[in-house]
Amino acid sequence: MPHQLPPEGDWRTWVIMGGRGAGKTRAGAEWVRSMVEGATPFDEGRACRVALVGETVEQVREVMIFGDSGILACSPPDRRPKWEAGRKRLIWPNGAVASVHTAFDPEGLRGPQFDAAWVDEMAKWKKAQDTWDMLQFALRLGEKPQVCVTTTPRNVGVLKTLLRLPSTVTTHAPTEANAANLAGSFLQEVRDRYAGTRLGRQELDGVLLSDAEGALWTGEMLEACHSKAPIDFDRIVVGVDPAVTSAKSADECGIVVVGAQMQGPPQEWTAHVIHDASVQGARPSEWAAAAVGAVDAFQADRLVAEVNQGGQLVAEVVRQIDPMVSYKGVHARRGKSARAEPIAALYEQGRVSHGPGLTALEDQMVQMTRGGYVGDGSPDRVDALVWALHELMIEPAKEYRRPGVRPL
Repeated sequence: MPHQLPPEGDWRTWVIMGGRGAGKTRAGAEWVRSMVEGATPFDEGRACRVALVGETVEQVREVMIFGDSGILACSPPDRRPKWEAGRKRLIWPNGAVASVHTAFDPEGLRGPQFDAAWVDEMAKWKKAQDTWDMLQFALRLGEKPQVCVTTTPRNVGVLKTLLRLPSTVTTHAPTEANAANLAGSFLQEVRDRYAGTRLGRQELDGVLLSDAEGALWTGEMLEACHSKAPIDFDRIVVGVDPAVTSAKSADECGIVVVGAQMQGPPQEWTAHVIHDASVQGARPSEWAAAAVGAVDAFQADRLVAEVNQGGQLVAEVVRQIDPMVSYKGVHARRGKSARAEPIAALYEQGRVSHGPGLTALEDQMVQMTRGGYVGDGSPDRVDALVWALHELMIEPAKEYRRPGVRPL
């Protein structure tokens, strides 16, 4: 498949990122073969000393060498290397050697030298940076030493740094790319369980999900808050952060639907993020129609929109779509991060849950820090979420604490 073929050009590291079962191991094994084999079984190839690096000796042996998609399974009889268990290495008929090394022993790479390396599942190594550094010093044979890295992406520094290097090339594929070689029941089960979650995007789609340093929300926090929606809500609000312009490259108009169960004192209230209806490049009448449409679709009690940029125009364009919609304009008197902090605290308390299909919103959330938003563009989806939760959880709680006032 295309993601299993080495890219053209002058590269040092080829990173194959893919979901579980996407064919990464087969691609790594075939790449090693392409490096060590010559025109005939006894001719030399481009590489003669290869490092096979995995998390443990067992994983290198059982997956990279003896696995169903490993080197031995991929090699025809006249080119199949022999396994020397005592020395933990493979020897090809033409004399090429591949030796086993692990991330548990980075110092084991001090001394040997190679002209090629296959690195498997680097993103889950505990000593990933030390092992990778030692491997770079060992890649000093031949005219152009190269490395193939096969991994399911994870938010680790060594992988993110590697991907930024100009000498690195990347191919990518989701689990479905290799559907012909996977059990249909497996695909159906994992999609039913993990579709629309950040874990699914990482483990099935092979997407690298990164949290900003000092983020108000972390990927781990968001994974923990996924749950089914409650049967009913006491109140539902649609939060809107209007777009200033309508060009295709303009910021999005954030539109997020949130429901709350508000029985008892405020510390017992919980909220559930139901839907993200955000739109990009929409004219005012279009995003207003989308917002009002969300109100109707989810029978929301109120539409709450930030009016700092549009002022009275925001109310007017919404009223043009539906004169009877329950509308509230809110002014931002503090910065985005300051407004978001009390909302992040609700998540830390386990009082906000998420439904499926919110990955775009969650991608913005993990880029929101106390120092500001560090992602691309503007966090319009997060702003819409924050306004909705302020209306549902923060403002009513203030009223509740006033003497003689008991909302609901």
